[in-house]
Amino acid sequence: MRDQASTGSTGPLDAGGSSHKGAERAAVAARPRPRMDLSALFGLESGRWAWTTGAKATIAMTSSFALASWLFGPDTAGLAALGSMSVLYEKKTPYAYRAGALSLIGLGFVVSVAFGSLAAALSPWASVAAIGLTAGIATWVCAAWRVDKPGPMFFVLVCAISTVFPGDVSQVPLHALIAALGAAIGWAVSMSGALTRARHPEQQAVAAAYRKLADLLRAVGTPDLDHALHDASVAVADAWRILLLAQTRGYRASPEAARLRSLLRWVSDIHLAATQVCMVRLTSMPEEAAAFADRLADAVADPALAPDPDGLDELRRGMRPKSLEARLYGRMARAAHVVRRVGEEDPDESGRTLDDSRYPALAEALRTSLSSDSLVRPTALRMWITITAAGAFALALGLENSYWVGITAASVLQGGSMVLTLNRSVQRSLGTLVGVALGALLLLLNPPFAVVVVLAGLFQGLTQVVIGRNFFIGSVVMTPMALLLAYTAAPGPILDIAGIRVLDTVLGSLIGMAGAMLLWRRASATRLPQAITDVLEDARQCVLEALDLDTPMTPARRYELRRDMRASLVNLRGVYDSAIGDVPRADATRPLWPVVVATQRTGYLALSALALERPDPVGTITLQRVDLAFRELISSMEERRTPRLGALPRLPSYPRINMELRALSSAMASAVAEDERAARLEDERRAQKEQRRAQRDLDADL
Repeated sequence: MRDQASTGSTGPLDAGGSSHKGAERAAVAARPRPRMDLSALFGLESGRWAWTTGAKATIAMTSSFALASWLFGPDTAGLAALGSMSVLYEKKTPYAYRAGALSLIGLGFVVSVAFGSLAAALSPWASVAAIGLTAGIATWVCAAWRVDKPGPMFFVLVCAISTVFPGDVSQVPLHALIAALGAAIGWAVSMSGALTRARHPEQQAVAAAYRKLADLLRAVGTPDLDHALHDASVAVADAWRILLLAQTRGYRASPEAARLRSLLRWVSDIHLAATQVCMVRLTSMPEEAAAFADRLADAVADPALAPDPDGLDELRRGMRPKSLEARLYGRMARAAHVVRRVGEEDPDESGRTLDDSRYPALAEALRTSLSSDSLVRPTALRMWITITAAGAFALALGLENSYWVGITAASVLQGGSMVLTLNRSVQRSLGTLVGVALGALLLLLNPPFAVVVVLAGLFQGLTQVVIGRNFFIGSVVMTPMALLLAYTAAPGPILDIAGIRVLDTVLGSLIGMAGAMLLWRRASATRLPQAITDVLEDARQCVLEALDLDTPMTPARRYELRRDMRASLVNLRGVYDSAIGDVPRADATRPLWPVVVATQRTGYLALSALALERPDPVGTITLQRVDLAFRELISSMEERRTPRLGALPRLPSYPRINMELRALSSAMASAVAEDERAARLEDERRAQKEQRRAQRDLDADL
């Protein structure tokens, strides 16, 4: 019988089962390199055009804008268009969860409109404070509750643009009501897919995990291995989260729910088996294996496309049954059997759950996000202070409608690191320059209001289609949409508005960059050592509990260990990717890449250890030595010293963990030596500088 986090491995895996003995360690992938060049500014990111999101955004904005203008008049109809932007959120979550989440987001939009409208009725300075506070709170809540892109950006946009709509304090309830109408339409458009493809989000999440698994198999033996390993783990973690959110009371006992849960467990275990294979095999995998995984992904939604479970028999021919690759192919073949089930009871899944609460603890998430180890707190504070300062500075300069300065600064700060912030600043400035020219040209044609409604919806849809691929192009098409909404609320001389908008954009971009440079610019770099030790601590617990046969591991505990281990690994890579863009600490962070890779591999091997139900027995002394090795590495990272790692015990069931622990120790020693060398050079530069200063003082006295 399988447990909640394993698909039925029956013993230790033989590392020497393939033709590749694995005597060498897989090469370390090239470290991520954030770029500031023409390709980064104007090139297209990998991925697909978001046509579905764009279509929904167009429908939601156009219909809400038109309906509100008919009910309340064109002067305030733009508030409904702002509320309809709720359709941009929760695009990947199950419909049962999405219904509640979008209601909260729509409520947040209504509160943002009411807050901005009330502040505008009081004074311009109150508007500045309201926009800044909305930016800080939205950043905090969205990060703590893991609200996916576009995150806090549109809360800031909604609050800021609502400050230009005419009215006094008595008009605030009406403005909130109009925004609520738009939010309701956005909710309805987003939920419309439930009528025809009720389980599409869950199927897409599981299929994405299988596709990333195929990418991982293609990356074996290539320099992209470590990146593919991380991407596959992120996809599996996302699929677990999506399926967990879908487990409603009536649905969880259905055959389709059981089928998806089984497929998710299989892709999770296949990912761990592939992890062990890629650590051993230094040459590429057969393309047939990756193509098999691609067909599994296609069959998640359409079982008729399922591959033949016997399709991998040729690859397994001649391998020992317990070899790593034979086990991997065997699990993929079992997954092919499962993916074919439609409307059948799965005896392994009937009546089972995913061993976790369906809804996250929202209050606890908000509390932990404010801890000193979290990146959420400095990010939210940076956003609040920068946006407030941007609005105050613009107002002090006498700029009309200074709200656009805050919007621009907020969009620039979405970059996350200094390098990305600089990229977004340039993209935003150039994109707004082109977009303002386009918007002004359209307004100079004096189009009828009905045409303005349609154009605003089209520009909103085009923005969502392209902005994920290139922020410059997204800024070009988003600017006319915002310009049209603002113009309907507060008409004025078109050329004057366009000129002011360009000035506001440049000023906002500069202030956004200044905020990124001056406020908590080392937040990620200073938290990287803690992220490394978190992974090592979770890996230590996984390995020790998997090896300790005297204390049986419950299915719930196995799931908890795997969930926490994956979360720590994903967080480690996220912190590193952000830290290498932190100026000027990036130079000190880059040498830690080999440490990050060895830590990441150790964590994935620890995860794969949990897939073994009956590993070889290990003595108490061996357990203690493994524990001491992990603790020494953790202490070395915390104290930034060279590890004093003794001889490691032999672990037949986990032959690669020792290699990665030794590699981690060596990488730590190299990083410490690099730090010491950098410190000596810095001391020498300071001494030379002091010596030159003293010489200048002496020459002046003479």
